[in-house]
Amino acid sequence: MTTQHDATGGCPVAHGFDVMSEAYYRDPALHLAAAREDAPVFWYEPLHGWVVTRREDALRVLGDWKAFSSEANTAARVPEKYHDTYPPELISSMIVGQDPPRHTETRKIAQRGFLKDRMERLQPEIEARAHRIIDRFENSGSGNIVEDYCLELTTQTIMALLDLGYDQEQMLRQVRDDLFSVLSSAHADITEEARLEIWDRFVAANLELREIIETRRGSKADDLISVLASARDDDGSWALDTARIGLHVAELAAAGTDTTAQAMANAILFLSRSPETLQEAIAEPELWQRVFEETVRRRPSSTFTSRRATSDVEISGVRIAAGEMIHVALSSANTDPSHHDRPFEFDIHRPEPTDHLAFSTGRHTCLGNPLARVQGPTGLKALFQRLPSLRPDEPVELDFRPTALVPIRRSLRVSWDTADVQRSKERTVRTLNLEVLERAEVSDGVVALTLGHPDGGELPRWKAGAHIDVHLPGAEEPLVRQYSLSSDPDRRTAYRIGVLREPDGRGGSAAVHDTLMPGSAVTVSWPRNNFRLAPASRYVFVAGGIGITPVLPMIAEAERAGIEWELVYGGRSRTSMAFLDELAAHDRRVTLVPQDECGLIDVPGLLGTARDDCLVYACGPEPLLRAVEEAMSDWPKDSLRLERFAPKVVERTEPDSPFQVELAESGTVVDVGADETILDALERSGLPAISSCKTGTCGTCETRIVAGRADHRDSILTASEQEADETMMICVSRAADGCARIVLDRCSQ
Repeated sequence: MTTQHDATGGCPVAHGFDVMSEAYYRDPALHLAAAREDAPVFWYEPLHGWVVTRREDALRVLGDWKAFSSEANTAARVPEKYHDTYPPELISSMIVGQDPPRHTETRKIAQRGFLKDRMERLQPEIEARAHRIIDRFENSGSGNIVEDYCLELTTQTIMALLDLGYDQEQMLRQVRDDLFSVLSSAHADITEEARLEIWDRFVAANLELREIIETRRGSKADDLISVLASARDDDGSWALDTARIGLHVAELAAAGTDTTAQAMANAILFLSRSPETLQEAIAEPELWQRVFEETVRRRPSSTFTSRRATSDVEISGVRIAAGEMIHVALSSANTDPSHHDRPFEFDIHRPEPTDHLAFSTGRHTCLGNPLARVQGPTGLKALFQRLPSLRPDEPVELDFRPTALVPIRRSLRVSWDTADVQRSKERTVRTLNLEVLERAEVSDGVVALTLGHPDGGELPRWKAGAHIDVHLPGAEEPLVRQYSLSSDPDRRTAYRIGVLREPDGRGGSAAVHDTLMPGSAVTVSWPRNNFRLAPASRYVFVAGGIGITPVLPMIAEAERAGIEWELVYGGRSRTSMAFLDELAAHDRRVTLVPQDECGLIDVPGLLGTARDDCLVYACGPEPLLRAVEEAMSDWPKDSLRLERFAPKVVERTEPDSPFQVELAESGTVVDVGADETILDALERSGLPAISSCKTGTCGTCETRIVAGRADHRDSILTASEQEADETMMICVSRAADGCARIVLDRCSQ
């Protein structure tokens, strides 16, 4: 692939790059890599715009809506015959084609249908529908997995989200199938006959959808159509007219079906080339989330997202004129070697699995990503739980719908051993009803419980670093707590956990100590692992207190592999340090640091000098983990792996102070305590605001500042936007020091 400069404009260009080529459909990221190397920004005439390939440039374009507008994303030309039914200005109202403030207001309404907790509540229904779909074809031994399962499941999920009956399925499929073609027609050459054919179907399906919307006006249900149809403006009128709701349902249905279906199909292909990864995920279902994230990093369902330059700009040395289109190559940004190590490898154990742009970023982060991140892993888990031998037929046929921006696979032929059907019926359920086989006091305040089947049967496999959820009796409702497995993974008939009684805890450890005795029945989950032992030439283990539990099986695994290791283990005193008898067999490799005898672990002395090809695993109290992080600041990237007892605490140089929030519309004033967020204070006062992540990462609760100054603690606003102080994320941000009252625009309710 070569580049050339053209004095007439549109330079450089990348010769050999072709969005309709076999190479592009086979692997968009790999096809773009050659262009990124020679011309990171190049003109591509078939899309009538510039292609941006580097991650750094992508972040710039996606993060600055004023310089790079989204409004051109919906510049599709509506045929004249439909102007009365589908006015040309309607298509420009798509959420993906709006800039603030219109986008912010529309997103706030639509976000109510995609709140994270609601998506998680939908998970059991998604899983149940997945199993019902598999029931239909499992005995056939082969099929087109895209149509038979992936699209079927995502369509069923969207139908559940929209509360549509099966008799309305064809309408939804038509909306889904045609919207991407409508959008692609704005950037690619297409005949007028083909354009009319697409619009005929698209409008007919939308008219049927509008009839359904009208029946949901004023509904208190929480399905997506009712949420959109029942939102009101300040004057009590409907916030969205019926045609706009139909448009939004169409775009959300299309994004929520095809993209996740494509991701599942792509995951099947990646797993077929990495059978070890597939076996890991089957054995440890928690890993399906990582399989999904790595799939969309390596091959986003949408290859591009588009913006229009609002003024003359320069990107990577290329001048782009105001008004020109920019197509951000998400698949290229996700495989940019300047950011990702081994970018083209499929590695589900990357330290930051969500560090990708598959769902875009900033204000236009995919609205439905909470749904995708539930249904994708759920669908893959159910499929391979039932049909673990499923593999694509070779050679893999490149059967794609001819769309440029979103390469949509129409078929993926697969086969499997029908013996899987009987085996799946005999599998143990994903929760295990076990019995306490042994109980031992292994140190002051620490009890070790050995759990197993009453009949001595084998338990699901696990690897060092895994934990289980333990269901415990609570004062008001059952408790679920996570405890690391501390036994030998090769012992297939028992799991061992160690639990420290925490007098000031939330009741879980007390329930373990007080209620679980030999012979007690206990329900636990299958093992899950977020703290896996990765390959290395040497390991350093650092444990504090009960943090020794996940380290014990890691030591056993390192020993079996003949890998050099050392452990530094600290505690309040020797009598408080658990499992010392087991560690005695490794005396020369273990350094015990009882605090009453030796003081604290000398972390800088242990880790102050970086070492090559050495991984450090640390588990223990937060002060110890912070000290380890600080000591390893100069070590190679990803040398440190941590497991925390609680979420990392963000340190402040000054304590937070109480302040007041005034809602401009009503004049209501709410006191915000030093230890609560604005969001919490509003909810406490009966003024709930729309929110989702509650960590300042999704932008759902963005609220306009009318007066006062904010202390911004979010991960959405750019530095310049924070400096402008026009909006804030009320789930994490506060009034600035010295600002006793901050006045905010109304929060959606």
